[in-house]
Parts: sequence; structure tokens; C-alpha cells
Amino acid sequence: MDLQDPVMVTEPRAGVLLITLNRPHVRNAIDRSLAEAMDAALTRLETDPALAVGILTGEGGHFCSGMDLKAFPAEGVPVVADRGLAGLTRSGLRKPLIAAVEGAAVAGGFELALACDLIAAADTAFFALPEVARGLVAAEGGAIRLPGRLPYHVAMELLLTAAPLPAPEAARYGLVNRLTREGEALDAALALADRVQAHSRDAVLVTKQVVQDTRGLDDLTAYAVQDPLSSPVFTTDAATEGAHAFTEKRSPAWQR
Repeated sequence: MDLQDPVMVTEPRAGVLLITLNRPHVRNAIDRSLAEAMDAALTRLETDPALAVGILTGEGGHFCSGMDLKAFPAEGVPVVADRGLAGLTRSGLRKPLIAAVEGAAVAGGFELALACDLIAAADTAFFALPEVARGLVAAEGGAIRLPGRLPYHVAMELLLTAAPLPAPEAARYGLVNRLTREGEALDAALALADRVQAHSRDAVLVTKQVVQDTRGLDDLTAYAVQDPLSSPVFTTDAATEGAHAFTEKRSPAWQR
């Protein structure tokens, strides 16, 4: 184990950085110390060339219960600089991040999962945005992202009534990539991470950037944004190696 903090544990695993929220006594609720520790871990993921993919999970059978409401009156919302809740929800990470969800992913915890690129969840897990029941707004991506991930009326029911969404139902809507038995979400997330990093890292990074930078644009504008990002990829050694590997019916030998 590489780095241990009272509120968070990070562990590098062959190109993958496993980030574990470690406040199980409060279902991994986010206070200021956890937010800053997570922001530091995400910065490491972005800047360490040995790391290709991140996985975010929680200790103690739950993903995250959101902002620590007991700490909120004194600390405020635990955002970090301009990077949002726990340094994630507004960060625009370049590298892929996968959520491994067991138990509760509610309020800001659901918003953290929505900020990830892929989600693996146990069939006993559930998601919810109960902010309106606390006199608050799901302002770290919940109200913005959820209507684009679920049918509109389903998303609005979650946002306006605070109703929970069981993971099997979320999977049926396509919000969850891998649905597992209880206790196996992390294994599924690790398998997804292996599949992602089996490919050209440059191609993966540019693909994610294109998706982020063109979201909501009309087609002509989107192409104008995409092409300067994607065109250089077609002239790389990785593109040549990918073509040779295909014609020679072998696995590509990417340069890392």
C-alpha cells in the first residue's frame, strides 16, 4: 500500500490508482480533510505518467454519503479550488476514472459517481440525490448531469422527490456499466480498468477529451472542436502499430 491517510487510502496497481474513501463510521461522508486528500490523489493520477486509470471506491460497505452535514456549518461545502466537490466534480480529469459502488452513493456521493467515466455497482447498492429534503440543491453535478444520463422524467423524480434509485434499475437505464453481486464491484472496476489501459493511452486520453469538449455542441461546431484534437493521433507511432497489429493478427505492442 503506497499512501495511507486517516481519511483516505491510495494504492497503485500496475497502471491503476485505487482511491479508497476511508471514513466508514459516517458512510465516507466528505469533510474538508477528505476533500483535500482526494484532490491530492486525483492530482497524482493526472500527473504520474505511470498511471493510466483511476478507481474511486469507499471503505466499509458504502461508497459515499455525500457532504458531511455535521461539518457543513463550520466548514461549508468541501470543494477544492475550482475543481468542485472533493476536487472532482468540476475538475475535467484527463484520465479515465471508474467508480466502484457498494452500498450508498447518495447526495454528493452520487455526484462523485456521476463525475466518473464508468460505474461498477453491486446489485445491493443504491443512488439518491436527497438534497431537496435537506433544504439544499444538488449543485455539484447532480442537477446538471443526471437529466442527460437518465430519461428526463426519471431524473426529475429523483431530483424533486429525493427517491432512491436501486443499482439494478440504474443498470437497466444504462447508468451502471457493470452490475455485480455484493462485494464484487471493485473487482469489476479493476477488470474495466484493465480493458481501458490495454489500449493506446494517447488515443484514450484524446477520446475522453473530445467527449468532454464537444458535449452539447451542434455537429458542425463539434467537428471543429474535435478535429484539432483527433487529427494528430492518426499520425502517431501508436496508430501505425495498431494498424500493423490488426493486419498481423496480434496484440499491439504499445510504447508506454
